[in-house]
Amino acid sequence: MRILVTGSSGHLGEALVRTLRETAHEVIGLDRTASPFTGSVGTIVDRAVVNRSMQGVDAVIHTATLHKPHVGTHSRQDFVDTNITGTLNLLEEAVSAGVASFVFTSTTSVFGSAMTPPREAPAVWVTEGLRPIPKNIYGVTKTAAEDLCELHHRLHDLSCIVLRTSRFFPEEDDDPAFRGVYADANVKANEYLHRRIELQDVVDAHLLALEKAATIGFGRYIISATTPFLPEDLAELRGHAPAVVERRVPEYVEEYARRGWKMFAGIDRVYDNQAARHDLGWRPRYDFRRVVECLREGDAPWSALARVVGAKGYHDRAFVKGSYPFA
Repeated sequence: MRILVTGSSGHLGEALVRTLRETAHEVIGLDRTASPFTGSVGTIVDRAVVNRSMQGVDAVIHTATLHKPHVGTHSRQDFVDTNITGTLNLLEEAVSAGVASFVFTSTTSVFGSAMTPPREAPAVWVTEGLRPIPKNIYGVTKTAAEDLCELHHRLHDLSCIVLRTSRFFPEEDDDPAFRGVYADANVKANEYLHRRIELQDVVDAHLLALEKAATIGFGRYIISATTPFLPEDLAELRGHAPAVVERRVPEYVEEYARRGWKMFAGIDRVYDNQAARHDLGWRPRYDFRRVVECLREGDAPWSALARVVGAKGYHDRAFVKGSYPFA
């Protein structure tokens, strides 16, 4: 099978190309930035570039995007051009080329304000049924791109799978409040409880989506580490998260104490990946228990793939307040 991967010079794109090169598939990387993983240099906003890249392609994995950290450096029109027009170009050219399957990398950020409960309310149990309420141009454009995928499935019978991925970037948190209180590794370990996913697990989900797309037709799935929490934990999680974590994963207490780490005082949302595990047959390898086990054994809590890909960053320059241009 000939597979087009957009955003192939990026974090997830490189990981996908690296993995696909080890299979029997032929992979073509498309990105505006040259790299050893990009065979076609150009932007998805350029219809001619997309047309050329789509020739002879059987399947598409579309990861190219402007991300949330670009909100401070790019215009809203830039987001519309890349995230909406670029996706439309790919979908239309995929239909014209007779592509069988299309996998779109979306984000849990599409849920936006729907994941911020009122002060005294329980944490939000986030499933695919939660109605998105985007709170910035990033979320708006990713939601629109998802809808374009669904439209092309309905109108043209293009098999499309949308994967709403949670955090998997290795860069430091973009919230200065967190950076000032928690060590970066501490933040990331905590997030495996409710809002983070390991890079290898993200790649596995994409390859399974490609395999199952024709059978499913169209679907949206949350791709995040399996949480140890249950819906009955939500009220207590909001203000007393350490007690809930100790009840569900008691072995964390000793290891965190040894490292001088802290659990979040409260957790306001929990991503549920049950639909992806059921429909795609996806079995994520990393969760909070696995992370604690790695820490106890002195191993880094990430995959060999994540180690070789490393950090990409979002910008080509540093900013006065660090890696991000805004708080």
